[in-house]
Amino acid sequence: MFEGQPQAELEAKMKSNTEFRQLYYRHRELDKQVMDAELGVLPLDDMTLGQMKREKLAAKQRLIRMYDSH
Repeated sequence: MFEGQPQAELEAKMKSNTEFRQLYYRHRELDKQVMDAELGVLPLDDMTLGQMKREKLAAKQRLIRMYDSH
C-alpha cells in the first residue's frame, strides 16, 4: 500500500503511532483473507466477503489519512 514511500518513514510511523500500526496489520490480514477467499482457499459467503472488502477499504483510507497528516 505504501510502496512508493520511504521504508524508514513507514517504520517510524508504525513505531510512534500504535493505532497506525494496528490498523496497518489489520489491513494486511484482511488483504490476505480476501485474496484467499477469491482464490477459493478460504470459503466465505458473498455477504461476508463484501463486508471484509469494505472494512479493508475503510482501513486503507484511514491509514492514508493518518500517514498524510504526519
